[in-house]
Amino acid sequence: MKLYKRSSKKAGLSPGTLVHIGEKKTEEVNISMIDYDESQIQEKDAATVGECLPFKEKPTVTWINVSGIHDVTVIEEFGKAFNIHPLLLEDIVHSDQRPKLEDYDDYLFLVLRMLRYDEAKEELQSEQVSLILGPNFVITFQEREGDVFDAVRARIRNGKGKIRKMGCDYLTYALIDSVVDHYFLVFEKYGEKIEVLQDEVLSQPTPETLQVIQRTKRDMIFLRKSVWPLREAINALQRGESSLVTDNVNIYLRDVHDHTIQVIDTIETFRDIISGTLDVYLSSVSNKMNAVMKVLTIIATIFMPMTFIAGIYGMNFKYMPELEWHWAYPVIWAVIIVLGVLMLMGFKRKKWL
Repeated sequence: MKLYKRSSKKAGLSPGTLVHIGEKKTEEVNISMIDYDESQIQEKDAATVGECLPFKEKPTVTWINVSGIHDVTVIEEFGKAFNIHPLLLEDIVHSDQRPKLEDYDDYLFLVLRMLRYDEAKEELQSEQVSLILGPNFVITFQEREGDVFDAVRARIRNGKGKIRKMGCDYLTYALIDSVVDHYFLVFEKYGEKIEVLQDEVLSQPTPETLQVIQRTKRDMIFLRKSVWPLREAINALQRGESSLVTDNVNIYLRDVHDHTIQVIDTIETFRDIISGTLDVYLSSVSNKMNAVMKVLTIIATIFMPMTFIAGIYGMNFKYMPELEWHWAYPVIWAVIIVLGVLMLMGFKRKKWL
């Protein structure tokens, strides 16, 4: 997971110039629509932006989902069809935006991060979602096919809950809530991962453990960057004066705002735990190193007097009376062994062993 994406391609260009910044993709842009009210629902896939225009002025609620922002021509067509400001379009194709809310009077523009955890690859996947809330339509722009909105689609199709009875502002809330709810699923995976890391650090830390700790720490930094500004955006959406958000929906936005605060608290807790785990890892490695050095020091200390004795009698001077003794060799061995045993006993008594 990259913390930053290169945006040097936009250097020197005039404001509003559409340049896609993000992963390079070649697949076609998919446009899907769901139009509904309390009594009916219509779903269709649009081949062109022009097929969406008849739904622009309908009194029903229309949700247009665009999968793929790499084709700036399609984004420009949406801008012309729905009178979207060029600076807003520029933010849509720049996939490294921080979560934010902007009020353009006729519509609201919201940017948020959609997060998922790939268990097979053991990595965090992030995607920018741009949302435009209009009088009777909601347009979402995603980087790729696949999202976390299946539960929202199912509620619309089945007519469960209030979603078919409410307007576009409630649909916007439902989409935001679905994104935030998946944050909790991501953090469940990270919670399990951190527990395993803590056990591994205490039992048998390896260089691979350090790599996992560093990756997790980097993910926490990215998550904080992705979620922290969302609290401000939702709070601005809830407390704003736009007529596009009714009082009936504000109470639901307050609830998702509380969920966002819980997510932020979880991120801060995990960051502290990861920092502590890194400290424990370094202390564990240092302790293992100290234990090895302790053993080597004891061995060297035991052999020091033995080496001294062997050095004296290895000088081969002509007049050394001990060399002529019959029991000199076994006596020297006995002295060496006794010295070693006495030193070991002394180390154990001092609890150095």
